[in-house]
Amino acid sequence: MKRQIAILGSTGSIGTQALDVIRRHPDKLGVYALTANNQVDLLIQQAREFNPEVVVIANEAKYPALKEALANLPIKVWAGAEAIAQVVSIEEVDMVLTAMVGYAGLQPTIAAIKTGKAIALANKETLVIAGELIKKLALEHKAAIIPVDSEHSAIFQCLAGEGNNDINKILLTASGGPFRTFTKEQLCHVTAKEALKHPNWSMGAKVTIDSASMINKGFEMIEAKWLFGVQPQQIQVLVHPQSIVHSMVQFEDMSVKAQLGVPDMRLPIQYALNYPERLHSDFQAIDWHTFSSLTFEEPDMEKFRNLGFAFEAISKGGNMPCILNAANEIVVAAFLEDRIGFLQMSDVIEKMMQSIPFIASPTYDDLIETDKITRLRVMSYEL
Repeated sequence: MKRQIAILGSTGSIGTQALDVIRRHPDKLGVYALTANNQVDLLIQQAREFNPEVVVIANEAKYPALKEALANLPIKVWAGAEAIAQVVSIEEVDMVLTAMVGYAGLQPTIAAIKTGKAIALANKETLVIAGELIKKLALEHKAAIIPVDSEHSAIFQCLAGEGNNDINKILLTASGGPFRTFTKEQLCHVTAKEALKHPNWSMGAKVTIDSASMINKGFEMIEAKWLFGVQPQQIQVLVHPQSIVHSMVQFEDMSVKAQLGVPDMRLPIQYALNYPERLHSDFQAIDWHTFSSLTFEEPDMEKFRNLGFAFEAISKGGNMPCILNAANEIVVAAFLEDRIGFLQMSDVIEKMMQSIPFIASPTYDDLIETDKITRLRVMSYEL
């Protein structure tokens, strides 16, 4: 039988690539539900092609247009953030792909976990903000969490068949982004347009900026801690400009396993959606003559301070990663609108981490309040 997938965030970069994977394997994978935040026109196109049981638009102002466009099809049309959380509990859904960007993915991911369904997790902020809570809920409800990020998928694949063998170290690779070789002086003048030109990966705007500032790798480090039960000091970030080695695991005997592939997000998406079986694909293979040299280097945390902030946040714990994430989401939006400089983003994040009240053992409500306060404080800050 087909595995029925609910895609939360179907119009984003991960969502559209997931639909391409499903399009290639209609005998194995089906679309039960599609959700989007604002892109109603693309959501309509996707619904007409894949004919899901349910579509949801978070922005309720877009509901009339969606409802009218799909009136001649037997598709349930819902609206609002609560509807997105409800769709994951439908019995016929076998797996939930959480591909929403940022804090918005937290509530529906928690709702999906509480149903005990398999989660293909592409929303790293869920674990950054509430990793301890998510891990506890996943164990309680026996919900399998299968990582979709290329780096975490690589680690997950390296651990296959290793049983209880202890991890000595996780080697988390990073492309270094478009400004890897820039001086600090040059970074003072880079623009959002330049930052959006990632050398290897095709991603959404927010994730691409996060990659350029290297906070994305910091978030992935925090995510890896919760996914694989390691401490931050067991995670080493390596800049690997070719983006062929997606990550590595060093075991207690000092042997290292790596997962390699071309930089194509459809590969880890496909692996997650049909796990544990691998599906045939016609995606590009590695040309070993082209990539005859693979290089690795240490990240420069003086230039890319956000990566250091992530290590600091997870070491302190509590609501500090939530503060980090909320501040970053607002400054990235400001940078994309040319209201703040590239290096200024780090200055604002540091200020928020120093000034927002710290809570050592936050509840879910505390995290919601922390997110709200941080965003308001950043928006009132003189950018």
